[in-house]
Amino acid sequence: MHDAVRRDVADIRLADRVFAPHYAAPMPRRIAIQASLLATSADDAAILAVLRPGDVFEVLDIAGGKAWGIAVAQKLVGYIDSAALEPAQ
Repeated sequence: MHDAVRRDVADIRLADRVFAPHYAAPMPRRIAIQASLLATSADDAAILAVLRPGDVFEVLDIAGGKAWGIAVAQKLVGYIDSAALEPAQ
């Protein structure tokens, strides 16, 4: 699994190993509609995986219509369209 670390924020579970200006607690959400997990927030970024409805995505940040976090089953960190998310049941 790739660590969820950016220059501005990191997953709080990494606080004992990674220094970051801010830490975020993961907010579990489910994928409501099929969504591409992107390497960056750019619309033309490389696709890391395709997330299917029901997949769990741990959100660490939402900005500009994109959610950054962890695709749990795929063990990948990236960006998805925030409209593809629904509350976890």
